[in-house]
Amino acid sequence: MCVNSCCCVWKVSLRHNSFSFHKKKNLIGKTCGKELKVTTMHERLLKMMEFGDAFIALPGGLGTLEELFQIVSWAQLNIHQKPIGVLNVNGFFDG
Repeated sequence: MCVNSCCCVWKVSLRHNSFSFHKKKNLIGKTCGKELKVTTMHERLLKMMEFGDAFIALPGGLGTLEELFQIVSWAQLNIHQKPIGVLNVNGFFDG
């Protein structure tokens, strides 16, 4: 749920027609903002780069870390200068 009118959430999800769970209702709840459908992980990152003002990594798996490292690499290469953060819920990333 958006808490104020300045909140803008872009959900960029992969489209996998072969996976049956995507044909059911939205498993993560109501989308606040706009939902974009992409077909590849690279296209997903490009859309996040195009529409995002900042990047926040939530607790996740190896795919989350891969995307985080890609965004950090792009920052080091001066492809973008957007803020990057890691939300460490309950010490998830403490190792």
